[in-house]
Formats: sequence, structure tokens, C-alpha cells
Amino acid sequence: MDWISPRRLNRLGMLNMNRRNVDYIARYNDRSSYPLVDNKLKTKLVVAEYGVRTPKLLQVVRQQHEISHFREMAEDLGGFAIKPAKGSGGKGITVITGRDGDEYIKASGARVDSGYLQRHLTNILAGLYSLAGTPDVAIVESLVQSDPALAQYSYQGVPDIRIVVFQGYPVMAMLRLATKASDGKANLHQGAVGVGLDIGSGRSLNAVQFNRPVTLHPDTGHALENIAIDAWQEMLEMASRCFEATGLGYMGVDLVVDAHQGPMLLELNARPGLAIQMANGRGLLPRLRSIEALKRPHFTPQERARFAMEQFAAL
Repeated sequence: MDWISPRRLNRLGMLNMNRRNVDYIARYNDRSSYPLVDNKLKTKLVVAEYGVRTPKLLQVVRQQHEISHFREMAEDLGGFAIKPAKGSGGKGITVITGRDGDEYIKASGARVDSGYLQRHLTNILAGLYSLAGTPDVAIVESLVQSDPALAQYSYQGVPDIRIVVFQGYPVMAMLRLATKASDGKANLHQGAVGVGLDIGSGRSLNAVQFNRPVTLHPDTGHALENIAIDAWQEMLEMASRCFEATGLGYMGVDLVVDAHQGPMLLELNARPGLAIQMANGRGLLPRLRSIEALKRPHFTPQERARFAMEQFAAL
């Protein structure tokens, strides 16, 4: 794997934060759409109308008195995820993978009781994890059973796939793999591994951790150079449909591959980060400009996905 320096990336058209904010986010994202993507519950409801699968919604906790109902609902569940509707960066998400008597087992292996989970729900309602510190609601979802073909590369946490979508066109993608440093979360800033993916095939290109090149996962030891994502075109079409669902011209679409349900949407991001360029060893600007220059835009998600696979395939 060849490492491409930030200076060379700039020559290749690396998008910087100021240009992203002014030329793409401010220009193509209507602020009226932000509450839709900043709230995971609203996102789930709207994308379902466009045929985009999400993890099954088990319960919504809006008021303190409803927490007792959560305890009753969770009695028969082996696993589930608790998320703040308005959280970001993975903050406030608690994943329960199993039960042992009265104890719940977290993804990290730690054991907690129902009191811990109820206190966590109280903190979510108080807005401890929300974007602006405002009161929030908690959503409880079914547990994603990660596809074993991808799960083997990740440490504890579920690997996810970030696809940057511009005007409905998938333009760049990466696989995010949890590590011990990232505490089992697929968050690059916390130490997850980012693996650039070829838009044309869903195969791995480069891999980075803390913006430095890696060839092996630091915890699992697996090589990162021959990863291939199944159902790749389906995932690109799913990401493309989120454009119609939200109207956002520039966004990050985060997907997972469930062992039984296939690709599913985790969340949308109206301000996707730029580290995806480091993972790909390529800049976003040439791809964004090629979409802006289109004389005859493609109107269906299928057409846009096929165009992206042909236009942005790795040479």
C-alpha cells in the first residue's frame, strides 16, 4: 500500500474544512433539513418511506416515568442498543450484547445492572449527549448482528461504512473498524481504523489510523488490503436514496451490514468529516466538481449509483 502525503493529497484536490463548509455544506444543505438528520428517530421514520432499512425500533423513551416500561421491555431481550436521538460522534450509545441473570453484558464485556441502564436513560433525557445540551429522547433498537465477513476485522464494535453523497451521487466511501483505542466505537478521531473503499467495486484501497498508514488491524492482526464489501451496489443505491429522503445535497451516510437483514442505515450526517480522503489516498474536490459539471443529472438512485461506480472507480 502506497502512502500519499497530505501535501500530495492537496495537489490531488483535497477538500479542506473551510471550502467544505462554504462551498458545499452552506451552499447545498438547506438548514431546514438539519433537524431531520440531527435526530436519529426522525431519520429512521423518514428514510423508511424511501425503502431504506434501519435497525428495528423497540422503544422510544421520552419521559422519566417511561423508564420503568423500558425495564419491562428489556426483560426478554438478549441484546439491544440504547441511543440518544440527538447524539453525535457515538456519544451516549450503549450496546448490550447479552444477559447473565440480572446483569447485562456490554459490547466491551463489562457487566452492568438495570439501575445502570436506567441512570443512563435519565442522562439521555436530560440532554447530556445531545448536540446542544437540550433535552432529548432515548431510542432502543434491536442489536445489529454484524456480517462475520466484516466483523472479523473489527475489535468488539460493529464495523460501519461511511459514504459521502453529493447531489444524490455516492462520491467516496470508507470502512470504519473499531479498535481497543477507540473503545469499540467506529470513530476515527478516537482511534478507529479507516479503510478507503473503491466506489467501483467496494474493495479496500488504503487504511489509516490517526491519519497514519496501517496494513494490519492493530488489535485483530488481520490484513486490510483484500477486504471486499458484499452487496456493494445495493449499498450505494441505498445511500443515494437518502438524498430524496432528506433533500440534503452534501452528507455522510453511515451503513452497517447485518448478518440476516443485509445493509442497513445507522445514521446520516449533514457535516461529514474529511478524514475519508486520507483513508482513500484521494481528494474529494475533483469528484465533487465533476458532479457539479454534469449537463444532464441522473434522476434515479440506481442511475446515480451506476454512474458513480463507473466514474469514480479506482484506476
